[in-house]
Amino acid sequence: MLKEFQDFIAKGNVMDLAVGVIIGGAFGKIVASLVDDIIMPVVGAIFGGIDFSNYFVGLSSAVTETTLEAAKKQGAVFAYGNFITVLVNFVILAWIIFLMVKMVNRMRAEPAPAPAAPAAPPADVVLLGEIRDLLALNGGKKK
Repeated sequence: MLKEFQDFIAKGNVMDLAVGVIIGGAFGKIVASLVDDIIMPVVGAIFGGIDFSNYFVGLSSAVTETTLEAAKKQGAVFAYGNFITVLVNFVILAWIIFLMVKMVNRMRAEPAPAPAAPAAPPADVVLLGEIRDLLALNGGKKK
C-alpha cells in the first residue's frame, strides 16, 4: 500500500496540482489585497465614502453596534458588504485566470499552415494564354 501511495504521489499530475494550489493560494492573497486595499476604497470614495466592509444587517434585536466586528460579538449578522467585497475579488481573479488561460492557449496553438499553392490551370487555358500572348506580340496584324 505504501508503494502504491508513493507511485501516486510521484505522478506528474499530482505534483503539478500541488504547485498550482500553492501558487493559487499566494495569488489569491495578492488579489484579496488588491480588492481590499486598492479597489474597494476607490469604489467607496466614488460612492461617497462608503465602506462596504461594514454593511450588514443584524439578525437579532441584540445587535446595535455600527461596525461589523463589534456587531458579530453581539449576535448573528448578515454581512452583505463583505459578500460584495468577496464577489469583486472573485470577478477580478476569474478575469485574470481567463486572460492567463487565453495567453497559454495562444502560445500552445500550432501555427497556421501555409496557404497551398494555387492549382495549375488546365492545358486548354494555358494554350489559350499562349495564343493571346502571340497575338499581342504581333499586334494583331495579319500576314
